Order: sequence, then C-alpha cells, then structure tokens
Amino acid sequence: MTGKTDRAERVSVTRERILTAAERLFAEHGVFAVSNRQVSEAAGQGNNAAVGYHFGTKTHLVRAIARKHGEPIERIRERMLADLGDSADVRDWAACLVRPVTEHLDAQGSPTWYARFVAQVVTDPALRAIMAEETRSSPSLRRTLEGFHRCLPELPAEVRAERSDMARQLITHMCAERERALAEGTPTPRSSWHDAATGLIDALVGVWLAPVTPDP
Repeated sequence: MTGKTDRAERVSVTRERILTAAERLFAEHGVFAVSNRQVSEAAGQGNNAAVGYHFGTKTHLVRAIARKHGEPIERIRERMLADLGDSADVRDWAACLVRPVTEHLDAQGSPTWYARFVAQVVTDPALRAIMAEETRSSPSLRRTLEGFHRCLPELPAEVRAERSDMARQLITHMCAERERALAEGTPTPRSSWHDAATGLIDALVGVWLAPVTPDP
C-alpha cells in the first residue's frame, strides 16, 4: 500500500507541475504557440511525452486547467448565492458574476496566469468551445443569469443575449489586463482585486441598465 500511495502522490505532483507550467506558457504565448515538449520541459519533466501520458491531447490539457480553476470559483459563487437569496438588485447579480473570479485570482497570490489563459482560449476558434461547455455546466452561473433575467424582464431576448456577451468580454479581458499589469509590475487603475471588482461591477450595472434604442 505504501508503494502505491507514494506513486499516486508522485503522479499527483507531476500532474500539478504540468498544469501550472502549461497555464503559464499558454497565458504568455498562446495555446498553439506552445508545444507539449515545451510544457514538459517547463514542468521539469525529463520525458518529453509527459504531457501526453498524463493528459492526452492539448485540448484535454486546456480542459483540465479550466476545471482546476472552475471548481474553486464555483464554490465561491455558490457561497455568494446562498447569502443573496432572491435579490431584485442588478448589482447583486453582477457581483456574483465578477467577485468569484477576482476573489479566486486574489487568493492565488502574484503572479497569476489564469485570467490571461482564459483570454487566450476564448479568442481561439478551436478552443473557445471548451470554455463555453465549462460555463454551461456551472449550476451557480446559470442561477446567476436567471437572477439577472428576473431583475430585467423588460429586456428583449436579443438584447439580453447581447449584454450577456458584453459582460463576459468585460470580465474576461479586464481581469486579464490587470493580471498582466501585476505580473509586469506596471501601474493598475485600482489597488486591489477587490477594488478592481467593484469598478467592473459598476460598469456591468451600467451595461445591463442602459436604455434600449427602439427599432426605427
């Protein structure tokens, strides 16, 4: 049993090193600009086939990184929803979109790479479906969007869909930009992830509550 336990622990450590190395390299260079061999080397693996052995294809590796972060973000959002109840305030639901992500990034310390990783993946036509699938599988995110819809019943369906896309783009790329600035040591508009989230929530409330121009 001890031998099996030791091997399982070694496998777990190796997988975590590969995930961390891949996340950093994908965030900084783009997914398809980085080879499995480069990931293996950055993870300190002498075997260049280590990525394939532990994860399979690069697509499987991207999905594993997304799920590694998706689980703690889901737990934070579930906690927020439990406190929120049936609020009719759009700002509360915007916070449920933003703060689980920023709180998770803040908890990782600095530097982080996940926000830039997501920005790379969602702009890649071959990989963006992965993030879309992971998003659709999130019960807490579905509940959050349902909360928005209850607050804004007068919004036409196409406007609601459009503003959901706007919100996703703002969250993804503003978090990635702040993460990049922190990693490079350049100034940021807000001094903390908490304050950055507040500014982003302010913007999202404006997006969701903006007037709708009627068709001519």
